[in-house]
Amino acid sequence: MSPHALRTAWCRFRREGARAVTMPLRGRLALLAALTVAVAVAACALACWFLVRAQLFNSLDDALRDTSVQPRDVVDRLQSGQCSPPDRPAPNPFGATVQVVDVSGTSCVIVGRKLEVKQADIAVAKRDRAEVIHRSQGDGAGYRVRTTPVPGTGLAVSVARPTTEVDQSLRNLALILTLVGGAGVLGAAGAGVALARAGLRPVDRLTHAVEHIARTEDLAVRIPVEGDDEIARLSRSFNAMTGALASSRELQQQLIADAGHELRTPLTSLRTNIDLLVRSEESGRPLPEEDRRELLSSVRSQMTELAALIGDLQELSRPPGPAEGAEAQAAAAVVGLHEVTGRAVARVRPRGPGVTVTAELEPWYVRAEPAALERSVVNLLDNAVKFSPEGGTVDVAVHGGELRVRDRGPGVPESELPHVFDRFWRSPSARSLPGSGLGLSIVARTVRQAGGDVWLRRPADGGAGTEAVVRLPGAPVPPPDTPPGTGPDTPPGGGPDTPPETPPGTPPDVPPGAGESPGPTDGSGHGPGPGPGQRPG
Repeated sequence: MSPHALRTAWCRFRREGARAVTMPLRGRLALLAALTVAVAVAACALACWFLVRAQLFNSLDDALRDTSVQPRDVVDRLQSGQCSPPDRPAPNPFGATVQVVDVSGTSCVIVGRKLEVKQADIAVAKRDRAEVIHRSQGDGAGYRVRTTPVPGTGLAVSVARPTTEVDQSLRNLALILTLVGGAGVLGAAGAGVALARAGLRPVDRLTHAVEHIARTEDLAVRIPVEGDDEIARLSRSFNAMTGALASSRELQQQLIADAGHELRTPLTSLRTNIDLLVRSEESGRPLPEEDRRELLSSVRSQMTELAALIGDLQELSRPPGPAEGAEAQAAAAVVGLHEVTGRAVARVRPRGPGVTVTAELEPWYVRAEPAALERSVVNLLDNAVKFSPEGGTVDVAVHGGELRVRDRGPGVPESELPHVFDRFWRSPSARSLPGSGLGLSIVARTVRQAGGDVWLRRPADGGAGTEAVVRLPGAPVPPPDTPPGTGPDTPPGGGPDTPPETPPGTPPDVPPGAGESPGPTDGSGHGPGPGPGQRPG
């Protein structure tokens, strides 16, 4: 087998092995609890065993110190020949051992069994050390030995006791600790499983909810929130997410339904008019020239309205920028609101020949998208011009960061003011007029993306009409790096107060903007048709 085949087989084996040992989170938590308790129990058991062992040997050492051998008795026994030979054990009625050691390492057992002589014992006999306590072996058994010098002689006497009882006690203690520790580990594993089940129950509910949503696409599912812990925060976040998704889906469905409803009217009118024209051509009976012109004019108007509606839908369907508020303003360009408003006034004046548009514009610089901001201002002005009576006046003012557009039309009832910025909403009194009902929605969206606010209200003087107010954060002077007259929205060669250039072919005495088509507009800045929201309808 080639090395490459061997590596492939080894990698496959490792993958299969890793997959085989993978266990669910509940099992991993139980195993972790068991291992943690096992380590803790083992550490405690070892500490307990060593402490007991030290205490037992200390007690045995104290007993050896309490066992004293008189020097005269040792000397008398040696002189009387009562020292047992090395190969014959001496009588030992108490289980203790007494052994005499000289400076040469020769030993003589007085009582008990012969013990192994250590260098420490010889050092005591030579008077190099005053006392030693150590472990030794004798006939295969363990002993605890205490060696002390015999005064007036070159001898040392070792008193020893067997460690059998201590070793047996330690073995019994080790067995008990092992059984108790094992029971504790098993209990910890069981408790870990129970705790894992209880702790992961909210996660199981969340999992079932996610699976249910993935299976049924039912965004109305909500998870009960209990407490204020991490699981509760996760449940709240999930509920907020599903709520936002449900709201987004509802808005999407409403937008599709409203768009279909709004598209039906111009499409039906277009189909009817085109059918009449085609039928007249096919039947060989041409329509009167005046009727034909009216039909063609109606087709052109409906096509313009349809194009305006599609443009508005594209504008509203365009995803917002990466952020709103302060971040969006920091990423936008610096534009003069007074400049944008001046150009919008110049564009709208030709669309209402019988309406006077006055403008009082103070410098105010904001951060916004220039094209979108100008389109929003045009929407407001178109709306005001459309509903102003013949010979009426529309007042436009920029003062203190506020743009105010006041008309003298019929006004908006108080009950309809909360709905004027809804998509496709049109006032009942304006539904007979052309328009898409999206202009004010575009205005609200643009202003809020720039960090501002917009609303409609009754005029402060109590007169007729409606006043639209747009408030945008900014300053009366541009930032230091954007001097007046050089903003991105300034026309070429113009300053803040420079009027827009006259379109080519327009006579010099024609007011600025008169080169544009004076036909009706849709209020969204791109073609005929009335204003945004349609009075706002």
